[in-house]
Amino acid sequence: MTNNGNLEDIRGIYPMLYAFFGDKGELDRAAMRRQVDGCIDAGCHGIAVGGLATETNKLSTEERRTLVEWVAEQIAGRVPLSVTIAENNVNGQSEAVNHAAENGAAWVVLQPPPVRGATEAELIRFYGAVADASPIPVGIQNAPEYIGIGLSNQGFATLNKNHPNVSIIKAEGPATYIAGLAAATDGAFKLLNGRDGLEHVDSLRAGCDGMVPGVETIDIHVAIFETFMSGDEVEADRIFTQALPLISFLMHSVDHLLCYGKRLAARRLGLAEPNDRLPSQQPTEFGLQVLDRWSKDLAEL
Repeated sequence: MTNNGNLEDIRGIYPMLYAFFGDKGELDRAAMRRQVDGCIDAGCHGIAVGGLATETNKLSTEERRTLVEWVAEQIAGRVPLSVTIAENNVNGQSEAVNHAAENGAAWVVLQPPPVRGATEAELIRFYGAVADASPIPVGIQNAPEYIGIGLSNQGFATLNKNHPNVSIIKAEGPATYIAGLAAATDGAFKLLNGRDGLEHVDSLRAGCDGMVPGVETIDIHVAIFETFMSGDEVEADRIFTQALPLISFLMHSVDHLLCYGKRLAARRLGLAEPNDRLPSQQPTEFGLQVLDRWSKDLAEL
């Protein structure tokens, strides 16, 4: 399968797919197909899979690879695919990168190994070893708030200097952090921000090339991005402001997003109430009331 896209094409809205499960806890292929098509129909510029919102920490290596294969097949070259790599050692990550590339991924994003005491120099060596062997561009997910470990701005500059194939950063932070990161790395990286699209417009102003939001608000974020890029910042701000109560509610934490964001995504995609893979946060009656209040005007995807 041919990789779709190159570094210059990395821009726009790449929704991070949820992992949907069947009644017996198995991955639900039909729901994943519907999710991919819903995102593409909503105008996404690419699709991402394998990150925190995909519950990668609850998936086996085999399940992670299965999702990559299913998603790539359903995309069928219509948009670029980004795969987040969560294996916890160099060999495991390298094998997962090669598998993603073989299935048509345009680029990958490496998560740090789960070693909170690792030094920045060790992290740079870890990422560099994987990146040097990668046949496609490599990004780094920098989410110390959610993962517990990350690189400094200077660490990223050093990483790119020593390993130029590391050319993308999927940040997880406020727009003020993005602005500092952009300045410190001086255009060496393609920058995307996550956090379900929180601070979308200001992240673009700070130097982001795109965003990685959730599926449940994909059409909203596409509209914000396209409007901003057309030069109409006032209208982009208006669309964002209208959606902000919902986005703020969803992004209290990753577990909170998985609890309520996945349910909203399923509802908008016309899917049944999603089955949770335990352990998981369970919705409350009040939480569902808040979700309904801020999403009541959203149409089906």
